[in-house]
Amino acid sequence: MTTSDMIRELCEKMDISLAELCRRIGQTPQNFNKKLKRGTVSFEEMMAIAEVLSVRYEQRFVLPDGREIKIKSK
Repeated sequence: MTTSDMIRELCEKMDISLAELCRRIGQTPQNFNKKLKRGTVSFEEMMAIAEVLSVRYEQRFVLPDGREIKIKSK
């Protein structure tokens, strides 16, 4: 699943349009759609999406022994 797919599914499950999400994170739908098509949505943008939708976003590495190195939203 691509980042674009994840964001679109999140919008679907949160019952919000992609255009409304863009407005909430301070971007135009045109600009954000270009980022989705190119696959260039930044980690900071993913964190902003999580914040405006009140969901948690985690990015992590899992070491062979099970330990994790992760960054997550609040």
